[in-house]
Amino acid sequence: MSASRTGARLRATAAEIVDAVVSDGRSLDRALKEVEARVENDDRGLLRLLCYETLRHYWRLQYWIEARLDRPLKKRDSSVNALLAIGLYQLSDTRIPDHAVVSQTVDAVRFLRRPQLAPLVNAVLRGARRDRIFEQQPSNKEALYDHPQWLIDALEADWPDDWADILAANNERAPMTLRVNPAHGSAADYQSRLEADGIAAELVAAAPQALRLSEPRAVEDLPGFAAGHVSVQDAAAQLAAPWLLEGLSGRVLDACAAPGGKSGHLLELGGERIDLTCIDKDAARLERIATNLERLRLDATLLPADASRPAEWWDGVPFDGILLDAPCSASGVIRRHPDIKLLRRAADIRALAETQSALLDALWELLAPGGRLLYVTCSVLAAENDAVVARFLPGRDEARENTLLQNNNIHDLMRAKARGFQVLPGVEGMDGFYFACLEKVS
Repeated sequence: MSASRTGARLRATAAEIVDAVVSDGRSLDRALKEVEARVENDDRGLLRLLCYETLRHYWRLQYWIEARLDRPLKKRDSSVNALLAIGLYQLSDTRIPDHAVVSQTVDAVRFLRRPQLAPLVNAVLRGARRDRIFEQQPSNKEALYDHPQWLIDALEADWPDDWADILAANNERAPMTLRVNPAHGSAADYQSRLEADGIAAELVAAAPQALRLSEPRAVEDLPGFAAGHVSVQDAAAQLAAPWLLEGLSGRVLDACAAPGGKSGHLLELGGERIDLTCIDKDAARLERIATNLERLRLDATLLPADASRPAEWWDGVPFDGILLDAPCSASGVIRRHPDIKLLRRAADIRALAETQSALLDALWELLAPGGRLLYVTCSVLAAENDAVVARFLPGRDEARENTLLQNNNIHDLMRAKARGFQVLPGVEGMDGFYFACLEKVS
């Protein structure tokens, strides 16, 4: 197959993936996984780029499409609408030659079995380039900030001084950050190993085991990855395990544990002084924890269980520490998962907050006197964070928030909330995470 035809097929595949997210509500990771095996290894990087960036800038691209069309495409032609967005993204934000973008995007229409729309695609792309629409600032907030209006409104309400910076950070590509296993040396030691292999990385002061790569790399390129010397984990996520384990030993529960990044970190730091149990109600996701721990040469008790229903799985012996990494909107990790902006709805937040409260209420009863529960989300919305903790504390005389931060290096990164602390997306290259440390008075 010629290079031009291969490029056209690749763009058609990208359009099908983007359309699966936009029209069918599929997650980008799942949609990619289902088709990536059919794509040559050398082309997978471009496929992921086209899908991720088109979804990241979906509202701006859609604004341009609507400006070029006399009327919207029919629902059955939604994959062609996605293809137009992919073509406009390439013209506006990549160095791919314009003639190649136009010709291969037009040819891709035939792979989508919509050859009758090829002239329209050609006209839209050529007209957009001719009229220099990419230099025109959109006139509505959704297109200007590349976020749905409900999320813009929520961030403006919760973060009146920071909302625009949060939106801008969400639209950036996230860096690749590593967590070095202390059993195999320090972060500085591993930095030297990377440099010997020509891989540049910088230390992260707030997270002693963290290294941020200057450019993403395949995990196969990381020395010692297969042997458990290093894992991929954002620096903000690396704050949870040391926070929970500070001065703590005994039985520890990692609730809602999949895919196991924090589980591995707890075991790396806790060693033999903790007995870790990991639960997740999705048995398939629990297998990912087992795979991750096997690579790290670490062991934990794994239970397929619903954390909100302890009567079905708890053995009655209290836990000294509980990590509740609660299911949430994931509004703090949008830069890693741009499809969140399309998949989440305003109505989801209330339901998620109810789930979070139910989990917190249930797991608190499992905590031993003198024990610690760390409530964590990757959300930046108050309704899922400090509002949940604020509802939990009244009437519980034995519950107390510990507001002492784990080390001085994170003090300037954290925003103190009415309850708990927030790291905002993009601060020191980190994802957005919320933390509230709750202790049961002995």
